[in-house]
Amino acid sequence: MENIRIPRIMKETSKRHLHNGKTIGFVPTMGALHEGHLSLVKRAKSENDIVVVSIFVNPAQFGPKEDFDRYPRDMEGDMEKLKREGADILFMPDARAMYPDGFSSYITVKDLSDKLCGVFRPGHFTGVATVVCKLFNIVKPVAAYFGQKDFQQAAIIKRMVEDLNMDVDLIICPTFREPDGLAMSSRNVYLSHEERRAAAVIYKTLLSASQMIKSGESNPVDVRKQMHDTLEAEPLISEIQYAGVYDTNTLDELNEFKKQNLLAVAVKIGSTRLIDNMIVEF
Repeated sequence: MENIRIPRIMKETSKRHLHNGKTIGFVPTMGALHEGHLSLVKRAKSENDIVVVSIFVNPAQFGPKEDFDRYPRDMEGDMEKLKREGADILFMPDARAMYPDGFSSYITVKDLSDKLCGVFRPGHFTGVATVVCKLFNIVKPVAAYFGQKDFQQAAIIKRMVEDLNMDVDLIICPTFREPDGLAMSSRNVYLSHEERRAAAVIYKTLLSASQMIKSGESNPVDVRKQMHDTLEAEPLISEIQYAGVYDTNTLDELNEFKKQNLLAVAVKIGSTRLIDNMIVEF
């Protein structure tokens, strides 16, 4: 596995592979890799000649009171995992290379960025869109792979790609879960033993809401109430930021069901913020 830290060298390497007729699959990450990340690498490996994985804890997507400094980092462990999966290139730029002195260009995807997580993390998705745009320009992938757990992020990147005529295919892959259903996340390591056990209620909430819809419930408002009731029954949940039924395209809360419906949850367990979602189709 080739390790590259300088954006210019990454660009030159990608250009060479593309010139030689190779396809590049790209998995952008912030490291602390788990099986969910590695499933994206496997998928990229099966569909492309060259797989590039980036590890970059992006300061632009963290608010002033968020967890940038303590975000999980395990570079040595991540490199071993990526070698085992057969990744071809690991791109690990530092913040100065990505945001040099005088950097002043940011991308904001309006509307979609202001809903759900955007209400509670102002500026977050501007940081996400900006860094993903930069990474696409540097790596030049044919296809880029994202997990469904970050549904809003994927929707925003999809809109950016469409609006700016970017020549990259977005592949959204299923959420990987622990045996009790908890979505795999790098932030799960923050949870105490008791909090980790309590976190299973998130998947339980999504599953029961999905079953409620499939059993014939006709009112999204009643589904939302059940979701809140289930979450509120767990004493270790310190805050419910949102839980309900949303439009998969606009992310607006629904008053009536559509052919495709997004069940989405964001809660804090102790001080750890966790998100998850599920799509229910008719």
